[in-house]
Amino acid sequence: MSGRKINPWLKTALELGPVLVFFLTFGRLKAETVTLWGTEYGGFVLTTAIFVPVLMLSTLVLWRLTGRLSAMQVVTLVLVVVFGGLSVWFNDPRFFKMKVTLIYLLFAGALGFGLLRGQSYLALVMDEALPMAREGWMILTRRIALLFGGLAVANELIWRNLSDQMWVDFKTFGLPGVMFLFFMAQARLIEKYRSDDKSGG
Repeated sequence: MSGRKINPWLKTALELGPVLVFFLTFGRLKAETVTLWGTEYGGFVLTTAIFVPVLMLSTLVLWRLTGRLSAMQVVTLVLVVVFGGLSVWFNDPRFFKMKVTLIYLLFAGALGFGLLRGQSYLALVMDEALPMAREGWMILTRRIALLFGGLAVANELIWRNLSDQMWVDFKTFGLPGVMFLFFMAQARLIEKYRSDDKSGG
């Protein structure tokens, strides 16, 4: 199902808005501490508690407007709710930070499993929008699986060794920047294998 078309700027705002809210909220609350029911909550956990419902609301609005959500959006929402909830419940930011690692490992694993079966799961969900020959999809899928694996490792190194602010900056700007540069670098591959034949899976 292709879903209903909406204004691309609105779609981008709904997809990226929650991340920007997280960044701005953390900037305001990172030095704050709030005591509730005898427990002190730092700025990171407070920001997480705000981010989770914001993401839930934006995802709901996106679904109501378009009539569909991608697999990545659904999985991301579930993991944010689960791990964000654990961070708030146990007052421990580590759960939320590990969520990013798990997301990338899950998608790297899923794409890798498909490759072992001789399939590009990426083509199954994107071929309608970007028709390419099968060989092109296999190459692109291998590259993206490796990218996701690398980002999972990078996330672990950053949150375990650097400050909360560095991790938030990485999540807000570093990850989207890497993804943007990666797909820009695939332009020649896409052009080489681009086809009007939509049987690329």
